[in-house]
Amino acid sequence: MVDFYPSRISATPSMMERKDPVIYGSQQDGPLNSQDLNFYEKNGYLMFPKLFSDEEVDVLRKELNGTMDDHKSVNQPHVVREQGSDEIRSIFDVHRNTDFFQKLSAHERIVNVAQQLLGSQVYINQSRINFKPGFKGKEFYWHSDFETWHVEDGMPRMRAVSCSIILTDNYEYNGPLMLIPGSHKHYIQCAAGTPDAHFEQSLKKQEFGTPDNDSLKGLVDQSGGRIDRATGPAGSVLFFESNIMHGSAGNISPFPRSNVFFVFNSVENKLQQPFSELSPRPEFLANRKDIKPIEPIAFDLAKTLV
Repeated sequence: MVDFYPSRISATPSMMERKDPVIYGSQQDGPLNSQDLNFYEKNGYLMFPKLFSDEEVDVLRKELNGTMDDHKSVNQPHVVREQGSDEIRSIFDVHRNTDFFQKLSAHERIVNVAQQLLGSQVYINQSRINFKPGFKGKEFYWHSDFETWHVEDGMPRMRAVSCSIILTDNYEYNGPLMLIPGSHKHYIQCAAGTPDAHFEQSLKKQEFGTPDNDSLKGLVDQSGGRIDRATGPAGSVLFFESNIMHGSAGNISPFPRSNVFFVFNSVENKLQQPFSELSPRPEFLANRKDIKPIEPIAFDLAKTLV
């Protein structure tokens, strides 16, 4: 397959223009109106405050806390802990490991948005719970998800969208996600040198497949000096484009930050062999088996899943 987005092939990083559409659907294909679509096209993300009610958030938190407790003593690759401590950083593949999160991943409030943006049926490419505890939650350095998914997983084109369901109030001071608006229109070709099985370290601290300082500054300059922060109350939902440059600072506040994260990929954009010499990452990071289009379902979490 032709590699439209080569990366990690040179010692010198570079920037290239995006070759794919940002939006594949239209206003008639789903719940988003023209204002939503125009904002996403320009900025690369959409934030919907309180898409889930307080009562539903209570159920979500209960399920998250139960999942975290169930995994405290689990020593498996899909449970990622912070460097230098036993604190859980992420639990992957939650849509396959728990009935609750499997059903949540099919909720029409999020799936219909993903289908409209991607112009097709979708499936879950990756899912996880992220937890950034107060006082000691570590940072996630700047990166484009698509660059990693392309080079290490074999995602052919920029036709995926991430959905983050926010379960704790996101303030400016507890390590919220930061995004560079408009950066999704440029692809950063990162420097070569990625070791095999890179994921074993990158899930704790990513050092390869990250932008160089000059490229990062160029993206911020093109945004007019903007770096947006995904702040908002629990129950809000953030959708962001697969190639947008994003990251988050450490959390030294007393307030924890947690979210449930689903990556929706178009059924027309299934993973191939990695666009590199690297071995494919494990299934819990990049779903390849038993891929089926999601059938959206409507339900009230507070009533259906208590």
